[in-house]
Amino acid sequence: MTHVDVFAHVLPPKFLQQILEIVPTALDQAGWMKHPLLSDIGKHIVSLAPNERQVISAVNLNPEDLLPANDPRIVSLCRAANIELQSMVQDYPQVFVGAVGMVPMNDIAAVLRLIDEQVAPADGLAGIQLFTRAMGKPISDPSFEPIFEKMAKLQLPIWLHPVFDERLTENSLTFSWEYEQTKAMDLLVQAGIFKRYPNLKIIVHHAGAMVPFFAERIRYIEGVDAYADYKRFYVDTAILGNPQALALTVDFFGADHVLYGTDAPLGVPPFGAAKVITQALYDAGLTTEQLALIFHDNWMKLSEKA
Repeated sequence: MTHVDVFAHVLPPKFLQQILEIVPTALDQAGWMKHPLLSDIGKHIVSLAPNERQVISAVNLNPEDLLPANDPRIVSLCRAANIELQSMVQDYPQVFVGAVGMVPMNDIAAVLRLIDEQVAPADGLAGIQLFTRAMGKPISDPSFEPIFEKMAKLQLPIWLHPVFDERLTENSLTFSWEYEQTKAMDLLVQAGIFKRYPNLKIIVHHAGAMVPFFAERIRYIEGVDAYADYKRFYVDTAILGNPQALALTVDFFGADHVLYGTDAPLGVPPFGAAKVITQALYDAGLTTEQLALIFHDNWMKLSEKA
């Protein structure tokens, strides 16, 4: 069976070089971004199993986090990175089945233009990646709503990836990202984002973080309407194994809202967690039909463009 990994990461080499020329210390605070398979695309491809396909997205080396908010290079860097990502899909179609766009969150008007030009066309990017916080604000901030409105109108997905809350001093890669992911989902639900945009498609990293485990707290504390809205999220399987947790994820979100994702090439040295996650899915007590949805079919449906 073909496995489509919807949350596979790269660092486009030309984009990385441009960033390091501007900010030579850009990778110093995130050693995991130096993983060689992120930017050596040839070795990245060789590391994959024959049945693995990937939807590639850049790791969170965001120009707006590194440069002054009014720097015009932010928009041009995102645009160039997207061209490079799309070129990777065109050059290696047997492996890369789609790419996810970067957007300059310092300039919402530029984000909307970029979506129209680089995502909306039939041969464009598969969607865009947002992060749980941007420009010192939660992703649920009203100033970002035009992005959600635009993507809902196009019926194209948003990939939601966690980042640290820069106001906190004791962040943990193991736990803080899961809290930030959960909090972002909560804030989006409480803001009524799915009520206003029922066609909105958001793919959440790390299997929906804490949500499946605390589903009944959501039901009884936030109410049945909120509980139903949490189920509107799509999630991946990137929790580095754990069949029981994946079974819980499928039970809460439904097999039609869970997509195979591994965080490749990160998580499990040296090549990533694909083998571990695949085995965990087969050990999770899922049916053949559920596995087909998760590994392949859900992506095919979600990636269709009008």
